Amino acid sequence: MQRFRLLFLIVLAAMLSGCGYNTIQQQDEAVKAQWSEVLNQYQRRADLVPNLVATVKGFAAQEERVLTEVTNARSRVGQMNISADQASDPETLKKFQAAQGELSGALSRLLVVSENYPELKSNENFRDLQVQLEGTENRVTVARNRYIQSVQAYNTHIRQFPVNITAKLFGYQPKANFSVENEAAISKAPTVEFAPATPAPAPGG
Repeated sequence: MQRFRLLFLIVLAAMLSGCGYNTIQQQDEAVKAQWSEVLNQYQRRADLVPNLVATVKGFAAQEERVLTEVTNARSRVGQMNISADQASDPETLKKFQAAQGELSGALSRLLVVSENYPELKSNENFRDLQVQLEGTENRVTVARNRYIQSVQAYNTHIRQFPVNITAKLFGYQPKANFSVENEAAISKAPTVEFAPATPAPAPGG
């Protein structure tokens, strides 16, 4: 009886391996690992916001609207710290992406505003924070691209025959991915229009 059970387990393992079960497991774990890296880089960016806002406020306190936008956007991002399983839901991932996009836009507007304050631009602390932010944005892009590739590989694999039968048998579903439409909106730089300078009065006028 024990030999029969062992033989059955060996045959079952071989069948599962041949039907792509092991690869599904590996790719599912790879997606989760890449999602953790996405969250890690987004958190790195969020951690820079308080110091960045405080530094800008020290030189441009009158830019209250932009400073408030950044602070509020960071707060909403903190409420959308979702797990890899939650990210598999299209609506949840869409809300997460929208919150991160809102923070991206707010930070872009903040940096544009800083161009109006030469003393702020020359401040060593601000320049250091700006460099850290730019580096973090690059890390975010890399992490997101790797996550997108992992999800694409996983989704493609579980849709192939006969792996799709194994996936359905064990309840594995296609995962949501970052949308191209929102990516374009997030990466687009904000348009800023400055009011024309008021001409100086003519001498003796």
